[in-house]
Amino acid sequence: MTVSTKYRPLYQQVYDEIVKRIGDGYWKAGDSLPSEFALADELGVSQGTTRKALNQLVAENILRRRQGKGTYVSEHSNESSLYRFFRYREPEGDAVIPETQIQSVKTRQATAKEQSKLNLSENLNVVEMARLRTFKDKPVIYEKVIQPLAVFPGIDQELEIPNSLYALYQEKYGISIVEVTDELHAVIADHEVSEQLNLPENSPVLMNERSSTNIDGRVVEWSVAYCCTKNFVYSVTIK
Repeated sequence: MTVSTKYRPLYQQVYDEIVKRIGDGYWKAGDSLPSEFALADELGVSQGTTRKALNQLVAENILRRRQGKGTYVSEHSNESSLYRFFRYREPEGDAVIPETQIQSVKTRQATAKEQSKLNLSENLNVVEMARLRTFKDKPVIYEKVIQPLAVFPGIDQELEIPNSLYALYQEKYGISIVEVTDELHAVIADHEVSEQLNLPENSPVLMNERSSTNIDGRVVEWSVAYCCTKNFVYSVTIK
């Protein structure tokens, strides 16, 4: 590793190097990293510097430690992804995992807004995946997930879509979602949303626009979800 001439803490440079290697596929999901000592020797830094970088990566769920076995690149299982990134629950209830039904999948040209959100050039195609989430047999969330076809080639042909798309992204496409940004809006449901959520037309719903970021800093998915807060609420715990 070459130390930058611009000031940046050494442990942060080690952090950046590890992230780059994961993003480049040098280490894949589930792979074990060298020991702290071996990694420090390879990068030409102290073991303490390496440990500090690894600790930060573990705290951010990019890496995970197995007692007595070492440090591994985190894997997105269906359950772990949903519990980490799914922010909805019953009012005053515990976190739950709803059932997911694929309503439609189609390939089309990206809109101007999607080009902006996903940093796409004009005339590029995206996949629009409409999903309905149900809990206790009640529709609670209707969402449209937008995926650049160039990032996820063939995803529109997938026969079985898992409950957590992030697990599919990592396993098949080497895309590791490490951060999401949610923007919430109060809106009036249109005919399509009302029909999917079994609501009277023009009912108020919560709309969540989400940008999902890969480990290399690219936003690789943008989605819009509509939630009827009578049955489900958006919940965040701040400590």
